[in-house]
This record gives sequence, structure tokens and C-alpha cells, in this order.
Amino acid sequence: MYGWIWRHLPFRRWQYKLVTSLVLVSAIGALMWYVVFPWAEPLLPFDDVQVEQDSGNPGFAPEGPGADPSASPGNEHEIPYETDENNPEPTTTPNR
Repeated sequence: MYGWIWRHLPFRRWQYKLVTSLVLVSAIGALMWYVVFPWAEPLLPFDDVQVEQDSGNPGFAPEGPGADPSASPGNEHEIPYETDENNPEPTTTPNR
């Protein structure tokens, strides 16, 4: 297929054919980027997200300027394991 396209490009020298094919690929890419993708974006479900105020999870506390700090059940970002256990101190070794 690509050989057929290459043979049917105008010009005889391969340099001109290469430039012509790069211009065509760029034009098709720009057409897709500026025309086809914006047209198809509302039809695709990628941005169909629902965000709720309360997730219904126990221990959920809203964060932000309007949040009530007394409503928080505790530190929700507490890690349930030790983080220093497998982290040895770095040592300096001579470059070889």
C-alpha cells in the first residue's frame, strides 16, 4: 500500500516526494486536530464524570476552605506501615 502511494506522488526525485509526503501528513494531522477531534469530542464519553459532595464512605471529610475541621474523624492520610524500614542511609562510594 505504501509503495503504491509513493509511486503515485507527484515529482520524480525522492527528495521532492519526501517533502510532499511530509506536507500531506502534516495537513492531514492538522485537519484531524482542528476539525475532526473537536467535532467528535462531545460524542466521546471521556469527560462524562460525576463528582459528588459526599462520597458515602465512612470517614469521609471534605477538605478546603469551607470544610469543618472538627468533622474530620482523624488523619485520613496516615500510612499504616513504617516507611523507614527499607530505606538504608545513602553511602558514598568512589567512582570507578
